[in-house]
Amino acid sequence: MDFVSKYQGVVGRVFRNDNSSSSEDSYVERLLDRISNGVLAEDRRSAMVELQSVVAESNAAQLAFGAMGFPVLLSVLKEERDDVEMVRGALETLVSALSPIEHAKASKNEVQPALMNSDLLSREVENISLLLSLLVRLLYANCSRIVKSRLQEAILTIPRGITRLMDMLMDREVIRNEALLLLTYLTREAEEIQKIVVFEGAFEKIFSIIKEEGGSEGAKEVYSSSVHLLLCIVIIRIMLSFTDCLELLNNLLRNNASNQVLLRETMGFDPLISILKLRGSTYKFTQQKTINLLSVLDTINLLLHGGQQTDPGKDTNGVANKTVLVQKKVLDHLLVLGVESQWAPVAVRCMALQCIGDLVVGHPKNCDAFASKVIGEEPHVEPALNSILRIILRTPSVQEFVAADYVFKSYCEKNPDGQRMLASTLTPQPHSMVNAPFEDDVNMSFGSMLLHGLILSESDGDLEACCRAASVLSHVLKDNIQCKEKVLQIELETPRPSLGAPEPLMHRMVKYLALASSMVKDGKAGTSGPMYIQPIILKLLVIWLFDCPIAVQCFLDSRPHLTYFLELISDQTATKSLLFTSAKPALARKPLTRSTAASMSEIEDVDENETTDQKNEDHPVLAMVLDSQFVFFVKELEANIREQIVEIYSRPKTQVAVVPAELEQNSGESDKEYIKRLKRFVEKQCLEIQDLLSRNATLAENAAKTGASGSSQLEHRGSAGSERVLVETLRRDLHETSQRLEALKAEKARIEVEASTHQNLASKLESDLKSLSDAYNSLEQANFQLEHEVKALKSGGALPIPDIEEIKAEAREEAQKESEAELSDLLVCLGQEQSKVEKLSARLVELGEDVDKLLEGIGDDMGVPDDDEDEAE
Repeated sequence: MDFVSKYQGVVGRVFRNDNSSSSEDSYVERLLDRISNGVLAEDRRSAMVELQSVVAESNAAQLAFGAMGFPVLLSVLKEERDDVEMVRGALETLVSALSPIEHAKASKNEVQPALMNSDLLSREVENISLLLSLLVRLLYANCSRIVKSRLQEAILTIPRGITRLMDMLMDREVIRNEALLLLTYLTREAEEIQKIVVFEGAFEKIFSIIKEEGGSEGAKEVYSSSVHLLLCIVIIRIMLSFTDCLELLNNLLRNNASNQVLLRETMGFDPLISILKLRGSTYKFTQQKTINLLSVLDTINLLLHGGQQTDPGKDTNGVANKTVLVQKKVLDHLLVLGVESQWAPVAVRCMALQCIGDLVVGHPKNCDAFASKVIGEEPHVEPALNSILRIILRTPSVQEFVAADYVFKSYCEKNPDGQRMLASTLTPQPHSMVNAPFEDDVNMSFGSMLLHGLILSESDGDLEACCRAASVLSHVLKDNIQCKEKVLQIELETPRPSLGAPEPLMHRMVKYLALASSMVKDGKAGTSGPMYIQPIILKLLVIWLFDCPIAVQCFLDSRPHLTYFLELISDQTATKSLLFTSAKPALARKPLTRSTAASMSEIEDVDENETTDQKNEDHPVLAMVLDSQFVFFVKELEANIREQIVEIYSRPKTQVAVVPAELEQNSGESDKEYIKRLKRFVEKQCLEIQDLLSRNATLAENAAKTGASGSSQLEHRGSAGSERVLVETLRRDLHETSQRLEALKAEKARIEVEASTHQNLASKLESDLKSLSDAYNSLEQANFQLEHEVKALKSGGALPIPDIEEIKAEAREEAQKESEAELSDLLVCLGQEQSKVEKLSARLVELGEDVDKLLEGIGDDMGVPDDDEDEAE
């Protein structure tokens, strides 16, 4: 566009004098040349002042300015906004060029230069957009609250000023966008302007623009790589107007219950929820798309917090908003953004998780609905609570850990049924699962996964996962005595279950606390871990021990625990947290603007390098996890403890005269003996008092000598406390291992005795069996001899004798039956004893004993009778 030629052509057609060289024309031309081409800033500013003066007084100068001056001044407004004097001079010159000169007498048919200049300036839409944007920046750039308030009051005094701005929302796109931006600035803190804007139908117009520009997102994805640069610029401006609409909407809803009710009962929340649906390429999150999602999530967050109430418990509007939003399935969309869409930007995931937490806190029905939600598709589905816990344990982003932790904090807040449901799943896994990677926790229950995270540090010494799991466990236990007692019953196996008894979960957490302390002292911990691992584990222990005598008793069962904590308290070298030394109420979250949303979309996580250098400030995780509610709870608890200590030790008990038994006169004791005994008692008391005084003097002298090195001793004491806990744990494990070893030795000796007894019994049975066999052989020999005699008698022909064969068969059958019965009994006993011997031999082999060596010499004496019998024969 040739701006100068267009203006010169219009002026030439009006005056029909292309060769005009009036003094005003040449003077204006020289001034414009000094402004555009001058080197010295003061010379250019002086030329601007002179130009404004001549244009305000001469029609000819106005005409000359219209022919050649607009491009120069617009260039100043675009490119030199930092030079306040030049911008102010340019604006004043424009006003003079557009204002009719009252003292000039002109005929009705004569063209008015001011009107012509106004027409020429308004023909270019970019000029109007430039002036509106400049107006907004001039009104609100670097202005104090008082100045802004005055400007807002001035705008309110303009007749129908806000109404005209609202009408401009339906004007051409460029003008609409700048009017939208101006309304956004005006409604940030001005309640009266907010009322007028809402009365003029702001909600309908905002959602109309959002609906109109909603399809541009797909167009942007299609043409973002196109060579049509102009189309890209237009689309970007449309997307920016989308963000401006949401920012204006947020200004109208922030802490304003009446406007929230009006929106809920007229337009409803459906237009907002539709923006949360992921359209187009699900896996592609451009910066503008991220900014739009952050803006609408901020809107939902404002609705969840309701209006500005003096009593948060009576915020019926916020409760109603939560109920309607869950009915509109907003929870499903938030879970998709915050849990399932792990490819989404960190800022979007974190804000979605925060909205989930705000949606369920203090709302029992929403808590139940959230607990029943599942993530994934059949057959690979799991409860949403499990998925969020996995995010806490796995995510490398500290911000995402804090946001996911806030979900559990909100869910467990005043929800005892939900806490008991989570605590009921706390079942320890076998020790073989301790070293299992995170990928193996897919099939675990919520409680098993939480315990897995608590003890995962056994494998690599990294306490990060333990710290995060401890934070979740603190929410489950808070203000719930049943859950505290349930978790106290959990016992964890030692790294070598066969060498030690299981230990309570509380003792394991104290050991991890001492380990974290020793890592800090030795400088072995990571750059960011030590700054919040210890406070979070301490938070768990404080919540667990509070108002739970059984937990206190479990804590005191290990003697070094109390000593370690006392030394930790007295350690003056420990880092003092500003959260406790200067506790303040939680500040309201700052409004989300286009610039802050853009910066959030670019930040992936907290810069750990910067946080470690802030020696006088707390880590951002501490500021978010140790919230003001817990800080005030600890400070109030500390005050109560101090008051009770003073109550116990400062006020004397009821005075009761207790006379020692030594001062009573015994029966039958003479007065002289009684006086001597009293004298000895008093002398003994005097010696004890002198000894105490001497010891106190020695202690005072030692304290005075070592006063200079007190700080170093405290430092050693702090580390000694944690080392004492670890040493005591190792000592206990060694003692248990020794006891177990002695028991194994005793069992081994008992088994050896039983083996020897059974071996002797087996030898005896073998001897009895051999005797029985010998008797049977003798019977056979006798039978044979009788048969021989019978045959001899038969051959002699003497007396008739009975049937010898029958008698012999009966005798043989009877003897065989008796011998077979005895032999069967002996074989059964022998089999049973042999089975016992085999089992005992196998057990001895397991214990590492040589069975053959043990059996040497057993049963050798059984062969001696055989030899004697052979010799006798």
